[in-house]
Amino acid sequence: MNQETTIPLGRLPKDYRMDMGPAMARCYEEYGPIFRVAGLVDEYIFVVGPEANRLVLHTHREAFSTAIGWGEIQGLGEQLGNGLLSMDGAVHADHRRMMNPAFAVSQFGEYLKVMHRNIDACVADWAARGSVDIYEEARKLTFAIAAETLAGLAPGSEVEQFAVMYAQLLDLRHVVAVQGRDAAWRLRRDTLWDRLRGLLLPKIQERRDHPRNDALGLLVAAQDRDGQALSDEQLIGHMNTLLVAGHETSTSLIAWFLYLLSQHPDYLARVREEQELVLGGRQQASAEDLQRMKVLGYALSETERMYPPIPNGARGVLADVPFRGHIIPSGAKLFYSIVGSHYLKEVWSEPDKFDPDRFGPPREEDTRTPYALVGFGGGPRTCIGINFAKLEIKALATRLLRHYDLEALPGQDIRQSYDVSVAPIHGIKLRLTLRA
Repeated sequence: MNQETTIPLGRLPKDYRMDMGPAMARCYEEYGPIFRVAGLVDEYIFVVGPEANRLVLHTHREAFSTAIGWGEIQGLGEQLGNGLLSMDGAVHADHRRMMNPAFAVSQFGEYLKVMHRNIDACVADWAARGSVDIYEEARKLTFAIAAETLAGLAPGSEVEQFAVMYAQLLDLRHVVAVQGRDAAWRLRRDTLWDRLRGLLLPKIQERRDHPRNDALGLLVAAQDRDGQALSDEQLIGHMNTLLVAGHETSTSLIAWFLYLLSQHPDYLARVREEQELVLGGRQQASAEDLQRMKVLGYALSETERMYPPIPNGARGVLADVPFRGHIIPSGAKLFYSIVGSHYLKEVWSEPDKFDPDRFGPPREEDTRTPYALVGFGGGPRTCIGINFAKLEIKALATRLLRHYDLEALPGQDIRQSYDVSVAPIHGIKLRLTLRA
């Protein structure tokens, strides 16, 4: 028997796609932190838990390829082009270095102005409409913010034009599940890419002619380690990845964040008390104000734990790696289970329960066990936009919770659907009423 076959052969529960966190935690209890699953075509290795996360994200990260994982296994290379998600090693480090200035704290003051303006415009009619699908509204809002701050797109028709294109690009992922990447899929992808090039290339040239301090402008001006500017194709790949990742993950977190707070009025009252203490009579929060809102931050971390925007991280294995008495073999396809790690009873007290105080002193369950909370990755591959996303979500929550009461409409089937990313299967409808 070779070393590969010593890894336990497991079976994913029937509720895996609709209740993934608890389902993966049960797999961990039955099979341990590493097991194999036989798919229709390929076999996959799953690893679960903080120790596994540390292995993949930190100590042995060079042996686990995101270019294969996100680029090939999840198909984002074909779908979005070659961005940070589908880069490895020194190339990834070099391109991340070029992108870091766009996500520096010094940029957040200007970004927050754009966020406040878009948030105010977006929520202005929510109360009058009776109810809104907070997931769909958050999708529009987060794309508008990402498009304006990261790509410098003009508010209004230009942002809307790009939003339609990226929605169609994201739809390709769902088409794959039905028909695969056949000739018809590739023709549709190529057609979309041609149209996107036609939209993005003038923006790239505009940055070359008139430099700006947004992510696109900084990338256009940057040089790689060999002193070369990025090509048009590289810039398009990065912008596709930034604009998709820059709004899709935040969308899901916003929807669940607001829903969970609406279901826990005692904790919501504490959030509002903190907001009044920090802001007093001021209407808009600064970046420093939002950073001081610890009670709000704990609730956001708890939402990330319960409903992480990415459920599993995909990797291709480049070299044999020992783990827990087994060998993860070179050539294997592996997933480290983010959501499974977030539901382990040995790490989190009552993991099925919404309990933001687990993140505050003296409990601090996330820092007590390193790599326990990995909703935005970890180590050198922590999501480059993590602070941008949290700033945006806190700004929206602060605007809404100070001025509106939130009520989930009765009779909804509110569940998460898990795929490459996640979304509430039927959305989440909330009724907003102005607070007295």
